[in-house]
Parts: sequence; structure tokens; C-alpha cells
Amino acid sequence: MVTPNVPVDRPGQRPAWLKIKLPTGESYFKLKALMRGSGLHTVCESALCPNIADCWGMGTATFMILGEVCTRRCSYCAVTSGRPPYLDRDEPVKVAAAVKEMGIRHAVITSVARDDLPDGGAEIFYETIQAVRANCPGTTIEVLVPDFRGRPESVEKVMEARPEVFNHNVETVPRLYREVRPSGRYDRSLDLLRLAGRIDSSVITKSGIMVGLGETADEVIAVLADLRDSGCRYLTIGQYLRPSREHHEVARYYTPEEFAALKDGALGLGFDDVVSGPLVRSSYHARIK
Repeated sequence: MVTPNVPVDRPGQRPAWLKIKLPTGESYFKLKALMRGSGLHTVCESALCPNIADCWGMGTATFMILGEVCTRRCSYCAVTSGRPPYLDRDEPVKVAAAVKEMGIRHAVITSVARDDLPDGGAEIFYETIQAVRANCPGTTIEVLVPDFRGRPESVEKVMEARPEVFNHNVETVPRLYREVRPSGRYDRSLDLLRLAGRIDSSVITKSGIMVGLGETADEVIAVLADLRDSGCRYLTIGQYLRPSREHHEVARYYTPEEFAALKDGALGLGFDDVVSGPLVRSSYHARIK
């Protein structure tokens, strides 16, 4: 397997391949107005996704349910953390209506972590999937879930609705969890993916990892192998980009060639589909192959 050498340095300016397009176009502004009017949230905005101009310009978005305030504070993430306000029980219906109005063929539904809820929000995931199914029977559904603090019953509830894709990101290598994802547990994330696959093997399991946080090449390889051993079939690999000076520093910018090498290596491990590139995020060009 060809892998990049990953020194831990302190890069300066972002390289040319990380230049981001400014949002423009009718589809972008139409989608923005739709979200504002319905009171919905997207991870595209909340997480400062670099692909928002591209995706929204094509009329696609990743819906973020359970509000926009996360109960966790990961040092790489731009989503607001704190104590969430009330839970909007109408979110599932609103998401389904937006999916129908936008004519989305593959809907991606994610959420903040809601450790304040007994089920971590699994019931709302279930209701949202069901609502989209009822309103848009031809639309395939991908969920990107938090770890539900390892509750098997929460995973079972989401899987009961039978999304086409069950996605949960490991985000980084286990050594860096305490530093950048202190409320997460690497083994817990692997167990969650493994459980989803055992419940229904026809549902595609998917995960993602960011690089540039200070990991080594060997650590990346080990994570990819662990994901395959957990039954994960789809994979995304992208560059970590620092949201602000208050967030974790970028240790290194990977080149497009290094991302290509990581993709080749992952495919060699047996993943069905790998999307790897500097601006790749979990739901970037999400689809079922």
C-alpha cells in the first residue's frame, strides 16, 4: 500500500488546491431561503463546510436535525456547543417537505450530539426517515449519526427505519481522541458500525476520517483496516481545515497525490467505494453505487 509520509509541522497559508468557491447561483439562494423559511438547519452551514457553494448550487444539502447546538465540544468542529433548547418535534415533517420541494433523490440526514436525550435522538432519526419515505418514496436515505454513547437500542431504532446508508465517522486516529474528541471513544464508534451491519447487512455502512490533525501514516492505515474489519463498506477521507484560531491547529496539508494514494490503499483493503480528496466531507457527492 502506497502511503504518504506524515510529518507534524505547522503549515502557513492554505495551498492552492484548497481554494474555496464563493456561494453563487439561483439554486444556492433558493435553498438558503427554503431553510430559513422552514426553520431547518444544515451541517453545510453549521460546520462551515467548504463545499457549500458546490452542493447547494446543485440543489443538494445535508439536513441537521435535533437542533443546531451540540452537547459535546470537539476541538476540530465549528458547530455550536452548549445546552440545546427545546426539541422541535415537527422537524421530521419539515425535513420531508424540504426534500420533496427540492426534488432530492438521495437525502442525507445528520445531527448534533444530544447526550441530554435518553436515546440520543434516535427516535427523531427514525421519525425523519419515515417521514421522508412517506413523502418521497423514490428518494434514498443516508443517515450520519452520533455515537449515541454506545446505546445498542438507539442504533436498533435507527436501523428499524432501514436507511439505505448508515454512516458514522471515526473522524481521527485513536491516539488523538482525548485531544480532539474527548467525549468520543474510538472502540465505541467501531462497535456501532459493526452492530449496524449485524442488524441488517443490506444497509451500507459508511465512515469517514480527517487527516492533518497530527496523525502518522501508520495510524491512518490502522484505522482503515479497523473500519474494514468492522464491516464498513463506504469511506470518505478529507483534509482537516481549522474553523478558527480557537480550534485545533492544522498539523499538515496533504497533497492531492497523497489523497489519491490513500484512496488506492483503501480500495486495496476491500472498501466498495472510497471518496478521498482535500475538500471531501462525509456527505460530499453522497450517493449509492
